[in-house]
Amino acid sequence: MIWKSAGQHLTHRLDNGWLAVSDDFLRAYYTRPEIHPVEESCAVEHALFERLMLDPFAPISAEDLAAIADPDAAANYALVLRFRDHLVAKGSIEAAYASLFAPGAPVIPPVFISQMVHLIMGNILMGERDATVARAAELFFREQTATTSEERMMLADAEVVETRAQKTALLALSGPAGTEVALDILDADNADEYWARADHFDLALDFRFSEPGQDAFARLIERWIKHFLDLRVRVQPLQSVKNERWSWHVGLDAESNRILNALYQGEYLPEDGQGSIAALFRMEFLDYDRVVDKMRRKPAFLGLAIDAHDRIRMKPQNLLINLPLKPALQ
Repeated sequence: MIWKSAGQHLTHRLDNGWLAVSDDFLRAYYTRPEIHPVEESCAVEHALFERLMLDPFAPISAEDLAAIADPDAAANYALVLRFRDHLVAKGSIEAAYASLFAPGAPVIPPVFISQMVHLIMGNILMGERDATVARAAELFFREQTATTSEERMMLADAEVVETRAQKTALLALSGPAGTEVALDILDADNADEYWARADHFDLALDFRFSEPGQDAFARLIERWIKHFLDLRVRVQPLQSVKNERWSWHVGLDAESNRILNALYQGEYLPEDGQGSIAALFRMEFLDYDRVVDKMRRKPAFLGLAIDAHDRIRMKPQNLLINLPLKPALQ
């Protein structure tokens, strides 16, 4: 287990390798601060909470929720129970995640979606011993801050950077200290430290082309697609797309999608105030019989971008819903 915070200890694998919607997994959501009753909560809310803790799958009616005195608490319960019902209906964490992006899917808070990806990635990487792979996997479920200087591209966890910057700024109020945030960079010398620090998300990743970080990310894309779609692909980092028959592309985030769409359509992209491509990849479909006819034996190109605020906000669902697969086989 790489990240205890992912919650793998709360569930187990089903026969197909996906994760079960277990009692303890659901209980973890019922004990979130937004849900757990406080001393001032009404008797109905306390009773409802105890009922769910005893039986996490207990049916709860709209009348049950309407009886809660605090309307905000009732709304929070409705949201979590909508999430629970979706999980139960789909039968596994993976199936529930993949179906969130289909028409008619329930609206789920983004934090819940990120938590699902975190848990699923922990499942995919069970037994993984390469720290660079584990660190690169953090891009799938945690926002990154990108720094480019001296021909280097360093990625650091955005939440960690923001928290440390705030602490440093407070210290600077009482002295001449600077506000620059420094994080250790994952390398061969400190790779063994990653496992003890994994849940702190406090190691930066060198994400330059030809460095292990991009290659690890490419391998993760392959494993993510295989885990969900049982589709074999080969992914290779690129410096640029040149002299290629560009027939299909997938942006791995909103910014790269915008940039790639514009380039594909031959539109002008102003340099100022815009994001930039952080990494490009070439994807070959090894199971080419599952690809739409016009893409058979052709590669797709993937992009990951830094937005105008120096952030990378990956959307791993794009790897499941935007590939050129035959509809019946997706």
